[in-house]
Amino acid sequence: DLLQKHGINVADIKKLKSVGICTVKGIQMTTRKALCNIKGLSEAKVEKIKEAAGKMLNVGFQTAFEYSTKRKQVFHITTGSQEFDKLLGGGVESMAITEAFGEFRTGKTQLSHTLCGEHQMELLDFVAAKFHEEGGVFKLLIIDSIMALFRVDFSGRGELAERQQKLAQMLSRLQKISEEYNVAVFVTNQMTADPGAGMTFQADPKKPIGGHILAHASTTRISLRKGRGEMRIAKIFDSPDMPENEATFAISGGGVTDAKE
Repeated sequence: DLLQKHGINVADIKKLKSVGICTVKGIQMTTRKALCNIKGLSEAKVEKIKEAAGKMLNVGFQTAFEYSTKRKQVFHITTGSQEFDKLLGGGVESMAITEAFGEFRTGKTQLSHTLCGEHQMELLDFVAAKFHEEGGVFKLLIIDSIMALFRVDFSGRGELAERQQKLAQMLSRLQKISEEYNVAVFVTNQMTADPGAGMTFQADPKKPIGGHILAHASTTRISLRKGRGEMRIAKIFDSPDMPENEATFAISGGGVTDAKE
């Protein structure tokens, strides 16, 4: 609403809020092309809104000290298992996308339930608006499973490019939400068999779906696999700050717990 002081009318501010852009930072994180796609906003209006937002926020070079101060706001959400939390450096962290992938019955959904409740593209605008209205109340956003609808709506190689573009847009939106509102984003993913793996003598022909777009967007990637009985093994598949390691946890009637010796 501070935009009104910079000559932006109330009607245009309402249009921004209707698509989940509720803060000045949200405007800065949204491209001009995306803003122009909002019904009722012309290129001239978008330029005026961007200019006003630029005056209100210093979006220039960020020093290491400033980034370090920002990182102090990051918090971790427990998985329910101390060993699993230790593997992740304290749990699922905010301002980041954490992806867990594995075959069926490896604990992806159980892990999601243990972390919290459950939350694809149309919902994200509503979620962003809700986060803004009740700031500080929400700490976690879960998508189980992130690729399920993409696999249904887009089929064959002919639609692969369009699917990956839509996926990239969704992941970009998730990353912006995680940083703008300091929430942890946890997504689960499915796996597929690689038909060409036999030609290269790979030990495990299965790999997570979503391609490089999902791989690069996820801050931390966790590989889940089945162990004996209720035991499951989590492995750091990719992380910017945690070493490649494994942790064992169990799935009980109460959700994810520590594995008993």
